[in-house]
Amino acid sequence: MDLFHNLILGFSISFTPQNLLYCFLGTLIGTAVGVLPGLGPVASIALLLPVTFKMDMASAIIMLSGIYYGTMYGGSITSILVNIPGEAASIVTCLDGYQMARQGRGGPALGIAAFGSFIAGTIGVILLMCLAPPLASIAVNFGAPEYFSMMLLGLTLVTYLSRQSMIKGLIAAILGLTLGVIGLDPITAFPRFTFGSINLQDGLNLAPLAMGLFGLAEVLSSVQNPEEKLTFVNKRSSLLPTRQDWRDSRWPILRGTFLGFFLGIPPGGGGVIASFASYIVERRFSRQPEKFGKGAIEGVAGPESANNSAVAGAYIPLLTLGLPTNAVMALLLGSLMIHGVQPGPLMYQEHAAVFWGVITSMYIGNVMLLILNIPLIALFISILRIPYSYLAPLIVVFCYVGAFSINNNIADVLVMTFFGFAGYFLRRCGIDTAPLLLAFVLGPVMETSLRQSLTVSNGSGMIFLTRPVSAAFLILAVVLLSKPVYHLVMKYRKNMQTLLLRKRANS
Repeated sequence: MDLFHNLILGFSISFTPQNLLYCFLGTLIGTAVGVLPGLGPVASIALLLPVTFKMDMASAIIMLSGIYYGTMYGGSITSILVNIPGEAASIVTCLDGYQMARQGRGGPALGIAAFGSFIAGTIGVILLMCLAPPLASIAVNFGAPEYFSMMLLGLTLVTYLSRQSMIKGLIAAILGLTLGVIGLDPITAFPRFTFGSINLQDGLNLAPLAMGLFGLAEVLSSVQNPEEKLTFVNKRSSLLPTRQDWRDSRWPILRGTFLGFFLGIPPGGGGVIASFASYIVERRFSRQPEKFGKGAIEGVAGPESANNSAVAGAYIPLLTLGLPTNAVMALLLGSLMIHGVQPGPLMYQEHAAVFWGVITSMYIGNVMLLILNIPLIALFISILRIPYSYLAPLIVVFCYVGAFSINNNIADVLVMTFFGFAGYFLRRCGIDTAPLLLAFVLGPVMETSLRQSLTVSNGSGMIFLTRPVSAAFLILAVVLLSKPVYHLVMKYRKNMQTLLLRKRANS
């Protein structure tokens, strides 16, 4: 009964004309920000934060929240249409979404991304309302050993991300880990691989790295094979998912929803890791894993659902414990504190109207996103009717403007250019760039957690085995890594036996 009364209170706040307007503005701005590569939710919320100082407390948080989850959907648009991840969490969507667009199925890809985001966002809000207190207490008990083991588990999954051989996937992961250590040492602040450059002391930015490896590398590849880029649009294809698309996507959407929600709760998780994890899980569950990377709609439905439900999960430690799990949550924490609200266990009682108003507005915002974007699919698809000879220069300009707009720094443009050519070279060698990006994201978190754990344990590695959650993650990582190795060994033995039989037959 208390939950029912709280929902009535929340909807009475979020359904006021003023808050409906701010919710719509937030989702609209978020979608636009997601489309623009490089800007991202952190920069946009930071820019708009001063605007909210004189606004009503609930209205300010409702608008900023709308920007956050609006960005998650907006990033999928350019990922699917032109292979440029508009937002970091949409990197995985490039793998199959862009291939669907090339096959004339950009409409179903955009449609399933929109519907999947809506379903995931709705279920995520329900889980947020029901499970916030117990899940927050579990997240607090996660220490450095658990984070290290969880990140290591994520790294072992790169073998399932690679469309080529496991060895090439591991090579890409090693490259990603190497790139992740560029910058100042997290413990001693000693510069590593900066070559005396001040711009590299903060490390490499994920956005120009991703735009180079995906967007610019795709344009460079098209120069070599122009005949593959003649058309992207099949006029007979539907603009919305078919029944078969829904049958293929229903379980990926549900799995991605729950996986993303729970990965959004611990610090260091969020939409990026959730979308990568969902893609890996769907490829593992699929009866036809070889179709991933070639236009599988499951590779769009799962990750897009995961990164949206991760938004709801991230609110649990913020609202119930006052702990921000990522940069966006830190900005929202600052906004709440500016308005005199201290997030934590007492927020339920002291600021119930704000607490439940924000939660219910997230559901309304997801409905607005669906209504806003479904009619625009036909408009988005019309972009693909532009001949690629005209579209390619626009993509290049889009990438350079996006890279420069992140920090207004020419160094980010140079980084993007370098990794554009590096991405092209890796493609020529048959090495996928998705494992590289996953390792680049996980590497710094894993290193920091490892060194913190060893500092606490005085250098003893047993700390990872004596803690049950950490040990469980490590065991699962060993099992997952040993399975492809086992298949390689069995394949080698089978080949050797075949070779011996041939030799005996010839002799």
